[in-house]
Amino acid sequence: MDRTELLHKISTFPLIPSVLAEQRLSGDFRSIFKGRGIEADEVRHYEPGDDVRTIDGNVSARFGTPYVKLYREEREMTVFLVLDCSASMYCGSRRMSRYDQGLLSASLIAFSAEQAGQSVGALFFDRAITQVFPPRKGRAPIMAMISRALSIKTRSGGSDLGAALAGLGRFLKQRTLVVVISDFFSVHWEQELGNLCRKHDVIALLIEDPWDRDMAEMGIISLEDPETGLAYQVPGSSPGFCSAWSAWHEQRCRAWQKICRDCGAAFMHISTEDDAPAQLLRFFRKRRSLSRREPRKS
Repeated sequence: MDRTELLHKISTFPLIPSVLAEQRLSGDFRSIFKGRGIEADEVRHYEPGDDVRTIDGNVSARFGTPYVKLYREEREMTVFLVLDCSASMYCGSRRMSRYDQGLLSASLIAFSAEQAGQSVGALFFDRAITQVFPPRKGRAPIMAMISRALSIKTRSGGSDLGAALAGLGRFLKQRTLVVVISDFFSVHWEQELGNLCRKHDVIALLIEDPWDRDMAEMGIISLEDPETGLAYQVPGSSPGFCSAWSAWHEQRCRAWQKICRDCGAAFMHISTEDDAPAQLLRFFRKRRSLSRREPRKS
């Protein structure tokens, strides 16, 4: 997908969050970005589903009915996007590359957060951190992020997700909703993800391609590693090779899920052939539903 087409697709996104809120969600779409901070600054009536540990005993006793504490970050939480710009993200077996889908997803999350009145920041990385946008409110900073993302040139040398997460951890000073968007073709990032999860609310978004799981049988296929330049041919017509290819990616995916689960990060997959708004809506609806039912950690 070329830059003009991608920008046109992104330009329609500001209309999407309000449509999701008004037509497809029960409740306020903005609530998916509300978190829980440390400093209590308001109280309100208890509602079914609220964490009983947030009940304010003194106020409840005074008025004879349950009241819960509201924390500062429950009204405002920073959203920080971590976008993988390494060469492997620019691959795809369809018209849309992993990077296209990653940027579209990041844009939708950013516009939704902006509509909710939240500050949005971003970090772009490949083999090193290439750009950091401090959290800001408003549409203009988001468009500046998108413009920069569209102008990035691919570089060889792989990706260093661990260094990006470590750098972000040093940069963030308050609890933040961090969304990591990558194909996760990197090594030595697990510990840094765990460190980030201990202080922040982290979502890992794995961008996939249909060929990752199911390589069509089509004879000899020429492949090239975009990060090393290594080229080779594979027997795409071999059922054994296709089966092994799918099994390897499935094993990798299960290992990735386990790492995220062990670290405490929420996670989801989006394929280059998926409808990103629909997938994100489904994920956040489920996430919000679970947060209402499960006790929150202190």
